[in-house]
Order: sequence, then structure tokens, then C-alpha cells
Amino acid sequence: MSDFQELIKSFPKTREYVRDFFVYGFKTRDEFKEKSPRTYDNERRRLESWLGAYVRKDHVPKGSNISLAIDSNLLDTNPLFQVWKTKSFTDNDIVLHFLILDLLQSGDAPSAEEITEHLLTKYEALFDVQTVRRKCNAYVREGLLQKKKIGKTVVFSLDLSLAKWLRSNDNMLDALAFYQMAECFGVVGNHLTQQSDFQNQSFRVKHSFCVHTLEDEILLSLLDAMNRKIDVRLSIKGSRNGITHTAECTPLQIFTSTRSGRRFLCGYLSEKKRFSCYRLDTVKDVSPLSAGTDPASQDVYNVLLSTLERNKKYLWGVSFQGTSRNHLDKLTMKIQVREPCEQYIVDRLRQEGRGGAVTKLEDGIWQYEKEVFDCNEMLPWIRTFIGRILSLQCTDKSVERRFYRDLQAMYRMYQIDNPERTDKTESND
Repeated sequence: MSDFQELIKSFPKTREYVRDFFVYGFKTRDEFKEKSPRTYDNERRRLESWLGAYVRKDHVPKGSNISLAIDSNLLDTNPLFQVWKTKSFTDNDIVLHFLILDLLQSGDAPSAEEITEHLLTKYEALFDVQTVRRKCNAYVREGLLQKKKIGKTVVFSLDLSLAKWLRSNDNMLDALAFYQMAECFGVVGNHLTQQSDFQNQSFRVKHSFCVHTLEDEILLSLLDAMNRKIDVRLSIKGSRNGITHTAECTPLQIFTSTRSGRRFLCGYLSEKKRFSCYRLDTVKDVSPLSAGTDPASQDVYNVLLSTLERNKKYLWGVSFQGTSRNHLDKLTMKIQVREPCEQYIVDRLRQEGRGGAVTKLEDGIWQYEKEVFDCNEMLPWIRTFIGRILSLQCTDKSVERRFYRDLQAMYRMYQIDNPERTDKTESND
């Protein structure tokens, strides 16, 4: 049996456990079916070691439910940043990390061969030149080292530009402290403030979605593809059935729900010739499909962006699943308002109706009309007017049927006598 290790090799695996095991599920050991009980125990122990102060156990008849309890407006940082700082490493990795950085503190710029020789003579550490060169090149990509060619020799030195910049800007650490709490990729700001031994004492975010940091790796790949204007292949795990499938699309924009905080990728499916949205927390991997250097493809991408901008006014949420031939459905609702004391109801229609037409038909009777791609997304908002609705009509008849079925279910739940039914669609079912 292998020993338990707190460090990890694969962040996507940890991302899935943090999200499914803590954030979205209150599961006991027996209810966690995707992996073996031993794997469950190891992942639970690992996450408890990272986030112990926020772990809550609720005892139930079949065991104990583990969940994450975080009050975001009391936090000076995002505790989930910790999962980015636990990658495993080999003995050579950690030895080379400290020895190379210590060797270059003098300000010299040696070559890979010279670094290898100094490691042996100064620290009695024997390494292959190719191993040292690969490590130095990796640190160049990470921004820790600078690489310069002098004649035919490639030399390496410490990259101190960021440290000097931080020291020369007194207010920058405050800006980074705010950034880590309020923006995408906040873990970057967290790393920089920690390196400067600076703690956030000034900022708190009342409505902070801590779980967003788990999607930042996926978001970075998508933003890179948008910048290069290329297509991508997505690996997506269904949020309901757990089945993984792939989809190829042109990524165009990221939508964020102001209500739930969920983030969505809006992309264009060339095979189906339509737009579609995918929840970022269901995307497991992003693979680029082209280099993005063809000018013609750049023009096509710009046309898609313009088309999306025109279509956004017909979005209620994130769904483009229209049922009519022109992909748009129309919903018409008539409500009763006691005027003038209930003028706020009319104001709600105008302020929350997302551009829908609000018309006064007669004293106390108002009509709301809106064309959208998917009227099903409107139903939660429509239900807030129950008790005032005189009629509801939609070109997508399934929306009408669903609305009245929900009403009938509510009457049964609260044991209310069934009122006179005015909807013709129900009687025609």
C-alpha cells in the first residue's frame, strides 16, 4: 500500500475533488461512487489538511457529510488558492531550485555548463548538463531567470525586474491585495503579496465566488484561444449524468451570471451553425485546433463576434435553444396592477424585463412582451408575478404547459382548491 502524500501531481484531479466533493456535494463515504473507498479517504485527508479551518462535518445515519463552510466577506484571501501550491516534486527538482537561485544571487550570468560546474565545486551536487539546462530554460519561461546570448554562449541570470518594480511602487501591494480578491487569476496577486510578506488588511469582498479559482486554468486557455482567434476542442463532463464528451467550437466570449456567479463559455459550433454556451465548471480540458495565423480565419472570427453582439439582445440567460424556425420565441404576459399604489410592479417589468415591451392595455391591466431564444429561462422570473398574471402565452407551447403544470403542483402541495383553469394549452394536452 502506498503512503499518503499531501502533494499532488495533477491539478485537474484535485480541481474535480474540491468541486464535487466539497463545493457541490454533501456526500458520505458510501455515496462517493466514482473512486475506490481508499481514494476517497486519501482525497478527503488531503483536502482537510489544506482547508481544515473551513471543513464542516455533519453527522447523519449513514456516516458523516463533509462540506466547506466559507463566509467570503470575512476572508482576507481565498483559501482555495492553497490547492495551487501543493504540486509534488522530485528530490532533484527541489535541490536544483534552491541551489541555482542561490548561485545566481551574486549577480553573475553563467552558462549552463558553468552552473553545472559550480554546483559540483561549491555545493558538491553532481548533475548532468542537460538537466541543468532544462531547469534553467523552464525558469526562463516561468519568469524567474533571464536568458541572453553572448556570442555563441547562452547565459542565465536572475530576473529581478518584478521585485524592483514592486519595491518602487508603494501602493502596488495594496492593489495586488485587492486584485487577489476581486479579479480572475487572483492567485497571481496572492503569490506576489506572499513573496513580499504582505498581508491584506484593507479589503473584503461581500459576494465573492471563491470556487472561481478552480476554473482559472481552463479560463486562461480559453482567453488565449480568443486572443489568437482559433478553434478549440473541449472535454466536457456532464453536470447531471457525469458522462464526458467532446465539442469543437470557436470561443467568443465569457458570460458570468450576476445571480449565481457561474461562468459560461459562449462559442460558435460550425457544424451546427449556431452559438452555444458551456459552463466553465464542466470543462475539463481545452485543446487548440489551429495556429491562428490565417488572415481569412481572423476575418471569420470577427464576423462571428459581430453576429454574437447582435444576437445578445435576444438572450435572456445563456441559452440559444430556440424552437421556432427563426430560432426566436415570443412570450406575452398580461398582469393586473392596482394603480397607483402598485406602480412598483410596472417599474419591475421595465427594469427587470431586459428590454421587453411594457404596454398599458387599460386601467389596471398591463402587458409584457419579449422575444428571446429560449423562453424557458424566463420562467423563474415570470413566477415572481404569480397572483397577478391574467394570461400567459408563448409561441413555444411547452413553456405554457410547464408554467401551468407548476401551478397545479403548487396547488396540490399547499392543498389549495384548484381554481378555474383559463389556459387552453393545458386542456388540449
